[in-house]
Amino acid sequence: MTKVIFPRRLLGLLIAVLICSTSFALVQATTIESVSFLMAAPFADATQDLVKQFNQEHRGVINLKVIRGPLETEAMSDLAISSLLLGKAPFDVLLMDVTWLPKYAAAGWMVPLEDYFNDNDINGLATGAREGNSYNDHLYRWPLTADMGLLYYRTDLMDQPPETPEDLILMSQSLQNNQKVDWGYVWQGRQYEGLSCVYLEMIDGFGGDWLQTSTNQIGLNSTPGVEAAAWLQDLIDQGVSPEAVTNYAESEALQSFKVGDSAFMRNWPYAWAELQKSDSAVKGNVGITTMVAEPGHSTATLGSWGLAVLQGSSHVEASIEAIRFLTSESAQKELFLKYGYTPTQQRVFDDPQLLQESPILAEFGKALKVAKPRPQTPLYAQISDVLQRQLSSILTREQTPQLGMDIADINTKQILISAGDGS
Repeated sequence: MTKVIFPRRLLGLLIAVLICSTSFALVQATTIESVSFLMAAPFADATQDLVKQFNQEHRGVINLKVIRGPLETEAMSDLAISSLLLGKAPFDVLLMDVTWLPKYAAAGWMVPLEDYFNDNDINGLATGAREGNSYNDHLYRWPLTADMGLLYYRTDLMDQPPETPEDLILMSQSLQNNQKVDWGYVWQGRQYEGLSCVYLEMIDGFGGDWLQTSTNQIGLNSTPGVEAAAWLQDLIDQGVSPEAVTNYAESEALQSFKVGDSAFMRNWPYAWAELQKSDSAVKGNVGITTMVAEPGHSTATLGSWGLAVLQGSSHVEASIEAIRFLTSESAQKELFLKYGYTPTQQRVFDDPQLLQESPILAEFGKALKVAKPRPQTPLYAQISDVLQRQLSSILTREQTPQLGMDIADINTKQILISAGDGS
């Protein structure tokens, strides 16, 4: 076996190169920032390709990991709060529902973002998408997707959608009497957050307000508040909606409408993509508008998901870089075209090519402009639970609309007073 002998100078140079290479690799490894985002399961799945693209473009600098959370909104909230209450959260960024922000902000769990997003950024958001991102004059959340309650209707059964609550009932009954559909209108009547969203649209439509957070004035047992609850009860009593609607969430309402059993449906934008699939009995015969209200007044509940950086994160700058990427114009187009998620940037709504490919985007934009946030209070979860319980008892005829709303009003006031927010 031949023994290789290196000249002393060459051996020294080789050792120096190896040391430098090793040192460079170690420095390079230590400068890569690992950033983690917690997202509800549907969003974690939808952003997989975007995350891969981000990591390729930021190779050696930032590595983004998305933690796949639960499917349901309430379960996501429970997981996030449990993590935060235990101390430093095991993730840098949380994808949060619009109703969570006041509670998280009041608890001091989020990093203010106004140093990272300027007025031009905010002005670039579509009207409606600018709502629900701030609390006490601080920006805490940057919107990933917009969401708003919509009224879906069958274009093969009518030329125009209803313009008032009375129109919806009359049109439904006419179609049912002529055996065109089994049911007139399906919606979210189960005792959960979806029912609060339905009610918000109706109390707003009747000219009332659930809660004015600036004054803590409660409108649940006002005339519009009682009328809204009574109207929902009448839908069931008159057979316009099935008795089973009291157990309907979004998926059950969608199924009824998708198979052609119903003329109208209240749901969110995601349902549009589902109704265009090959297994949809109403494909090509669906229109959308905002929820019917008094003449000249459109109403929709604002829903959206946005990204917030959590206090204690060691990677704020890197997190902001990842947030900007996932909410960029190109990313929002991809999320809309592939998964039906409504954009938040006005430039996406104005894109001629996108509008030509998907004309429905213009209708989403119109609805977003009239979307109304739910009461922006840290106590939202508690007051929503109160409302859901009383509405459920009204819909199941356990109590009258007046009594149910009286109780809801009293209980809401007690929650506000107990927290020091009541008068």
